[in-house]
Amino acid sequence: MSFRTTGSTSTNSSTDGTAGVAYVEDVSPGSGALAPRAWYASSTARCLSLNGSWRFRLSPTADAEDDSFAAEGYDAGDWAEVTVPGHWVLQGEGAFGSPIYTNHLYPFPVDPPRVPTENPTGDHLRVFDLPADWPALSDGGAVLRFDGVESCARVWLNGTELGEFKGSRLAHEFAVGDLLRTEDNVLAVRVHQWSAGSYLEDQDQWWLPGIFRDVTLLHRPAGAVRDHFVHASYDHLTGEGTLRVDSDVAGRVTVPALDIDVATGETVTVPVAPWTAETPRLYDGVLATEGERVPLRIGFRTVELADGLIKVNGRPVLFKGVNRHEWHPRRGRALDLETMREDVLLMKRHNVNAVRTSHYPPHPAFLDLCDTYGLWVIDECDLETHGFVEQDWRDNPVDDDRWTPALLDRAARMVERDKNHPSVVIWSLGNEAGTGRGLTAMAEWIHARDTSRLVHYEGDWNCRDTDMYSRMYASHEEVDRIGRALDGGTGRRRSLPFLLCEYAHAMGNGPGGLADYQRIFEAHDRVQGGFVWEWIDHGIEHPTLGHAYGGDFGEELHDGNFVCDGLLLPDRTPSPGLTEFKKVIEPVAVEGCGDGTVRVTNKQDFAGLEELAFTWSFEADGETVAAGSLPVPALAAGESAQVKLPQPPPDVPADAETAWTVRAVLSGDTAWAAAGHVVAWGRVPVAARPAPSVAATVGPVAEGGLITLGPAAFDARTGALRAVGHVAVTGLRLDVWRAVTDNDDGTAWGSGVRYSTLWRELGLHRMRHRLDAVELGDDALTVRTRVAPAARDLGLSTVYTWRSDGDRLQLTVSVTPEGDWTVPLPRLGVRFGLAEADAVTWFGGGPGEAYPDSRTASTVGRWQSTVDRMQTPYVRPQENGARADVRWAELGGLRVEGDPEFWFTARRWTTEQLDAARHRTDLTPGDTVWVNLDHGQHGLGSQSCGPGPLPQYVLRAAPSTFSFVFTATG
Repeated sequence: MSFRTTGSTSTNSSTDGTAGVAYVEDVSPGSGALAPRAWYASSTARCLSLNGSWRFRLSPTADAEDDSFAAEGYDAGDWAEVTVPGHWVLQGEGAFGSPIYTNHLYPFPVDPPRVPTENPTGDHLRVFDLPADWPALSDGGAVLRFDGVESCARVWLNGTELGEFKGSRLAHEFAVGDLLRTEDNVLAVRVHQWSAGSYLEDQDQWWLPGIFRDVTLLHRPAGAVRDHFVHASYDHLTGEGTLRVDSDVAGRVTVPALDIDVATGETVTVPVAPWTAETPRLYDGVLATEGERVPLRIGFRTVELADGLIKVNGRPVLFKGVNRHEWHPRRGRALDLETMREDVLLMKRHNVNAVRTSHYPPHPAFLDLCDTYGLWVIDECDLETHGFVEQDWRDNPVDDDRWTPALLDRAARMVERDKNHPSVVIWSLGNEAGTGRGLTAMAEWIHARDTSRLVHYEGDWNCRDTDMYSRMYASHEEVDRIGRALDGGTGRRRSLPFLLCEYAHAMGNGPGGLADYQRIFEAHDRVQGGFVWEWIDHGIEHPTLGHAYGGDFGEELHDGNFVCDGLLLPDRTPSPGLTEFKKVIEPVAVEGCGDGTVRVTNKQDFAGLEELAFTWSFEADGETVAAGSLPVPALAAGESAQVKLPQPPPDVPADAETAWTVRAVLSGDTAWAAAGHVVAWGRVPVAARPAPSVAATVGPVAEGGLITLGPAAFDARTGALRAVGHVAVTGLRLDVWRAVTDNDDGTAWGSGVRYSTLWRELGLHRMRHRLDAVELGDDALTVRTRVAPAARDLGLSTVYTWRSDGDRLQLTVSVTPEGDWTVPLPRLGVRFGLAEADAVTWFGGGPGEAYPDSRTASTVGRWQSTVDRMQTPYVRPQENGARADVRWAELGGLRVEGDPEFWFTARRWTTEQLDAARHRTDLTPGDTVWVNLDHGQHGLGSQSCGPGPLPQYVLRAAPSTFSFVFTATG
């Protein structure tokens, strides 16, 4: 490919270097683009992808270079190259600037619609030939399509300016048929990072300029379809679907599976299977006109507001959703089809049934995937003016008539592009933009254009412009009040269904409280679920930091790692939060009835259990000793049945802890998972384990500087444990500190409580241990201490009592708070170090981490791992890796049993090192493995942006006694 253009036609734009950039600060949506239309891939008309390597030049300002680069004959041979789709700041190894992350802060002075003189501007050039089999240039026309450019673009083809546009996550097309030639077509695109449109795109994400979605040339033969609208409703009373396809060009619509052959605009009603997220039945059809055949993927479904509820096909739905920004750790928002498919498959495999496309329409291929695999979609407009709302600034564009044409253009480009997707059931006006006349105009236009869907907008608490009452991060208590219709507000609001469009902020370790929210959702019809914030951490791959976040690129203003708040880690590894969410929202419930039976409930809204098979297993001390299939009757959505379990195996030891586990698994392969995939499970305890105990048959003996007690050795002066048998032990003592989580660092909405601040101000991260006494009794070694922070008159009186039967060693820890403890504890337990440890085996909760308000997915069993695999690699290091309900654990030649069950953590760095790290690369494994055996852990909550832990998960300082039995193994 040559990058020297040819020919003599010159650009029609100014080339003086300063004129012709006023459009950048114009509040209008642009000029020259065609009216928006439905997105589809023609089965007959040719298309040419212009993705790939483009020549690229970066300028510091919008007017630093003239327009001559768009003229024919311009030599771009010395320009750099970038990949389209892509963001230039993620290419060139830093040569093209850096990403900027802000949540609601605009990273430039706010003076709408003005933008800074320092406005990075990327000139892009692509020279292309038409394929040999491209239709004759006299045969019809052609359209040049841009699916996404941030934030403002000006376009030329073969020296002629086509126009300019704003609306970064929206499609724009230009008619180019009369400009094309068979060879050496010169496509020039000037992209500005900042424009008036930037004021409408303050969306809690990285600011990433560039042509980040596809660029395509589409042949439009004579008689081709320009736009079409598929209307496909379903009558749940008759089981019939009604189809009408409107088209700007007359033609015929055929659907072979339904024996449909009708003219465009003609209505036909036939028996059909409806489309739902649980049963995504699509019918293949064709819209045929004189010049083109357009494939149709038709899903029959009816969305309505009825009886105060959102109903689809006559039934209310419960949204078990996620908010999804488009993200890839190397390519930013330039996603390929397989990455999008991976997202959808992960959602389906984790029982997610809905997506809110925060905060812009996604790549159109993503909606095709939602149609195919089955996900409810709230399609959100490319609009957010968060900084104006947060700072109460003047001239919020959504209440300024000058901006209304741009808002209406954005609404129309979303609706027209996506209107034929059955998965899209709700249109959203945007996010966190306050209220205003522009939003009202958008809502009125959408309601008039598409009566088959509902309209959402969270900022409209009076529900003037919306069909539902939507909130974000409302507390459990408030959601319960809303469900009980005790929330007040306007009469219209009280008559509408309620959604949490954002809740359970999944930042770092968390979110906590998911199960508590779900119980409220299922208790009140009016509360129709919510959407967890959000799907994926937006970490950027970095050569030295692992994954970078805000501030790692030297930004003047940034919001730190607030951009890493997803259920997936940046590399798309599911976090423990996603595992928890899968369990909390599972579509089948299994509960023990206490009489040898279980109650199985189909919690789906539409589907039966036809795709599922049920199995049982009987476990003794965490190991399966018998298993089989469990016959479960056919249950329609919402139905339950009591199912008898088989007789327990006869040869199980009488003192074993036993339980049943019933699993619902896929009975065969589906489009989104293979046979055997576990969809839901329930554990039914049968017999509890006997508590471990040690009969004190030997006493402590002091000799030389050591005290021996059974297999253990202690320091005679301090009473500190030195070894259990052959296993050296370091620094065993009470521990109350944890490396604060992102949620600990957040301020709980409505309370002003920031736990990390309370803990640090009190000094819980620097507790001092005073030795009061080392006492040798006839059958016990007692060490009395006081654990307290400097400069405070409170503390924890802590007594360690050691006993042994000669082979085993038992530690009993008694903790008594002294003083006025108004602040909860991060944790309560003991910590110690082992010199050598790698493999870990435990009987308790697993396989992954769990915390008091995030433990639903933790299932009791016998698990194996390594110390390194027990860590959860959160982008910003923090407390992680605890296993819940541990009966016993073995590592480094030591076995530990607990009474009661304990929280178990092991890592190759101290809590203090973990607390100090900003990135995972800051953590250097040491020679010592530090083990925490915790009696209690403070809950997680989601107060990085939401409520804190519920009261029952707050770890209060209170008198406590707990014990551990240590045995050397091997």
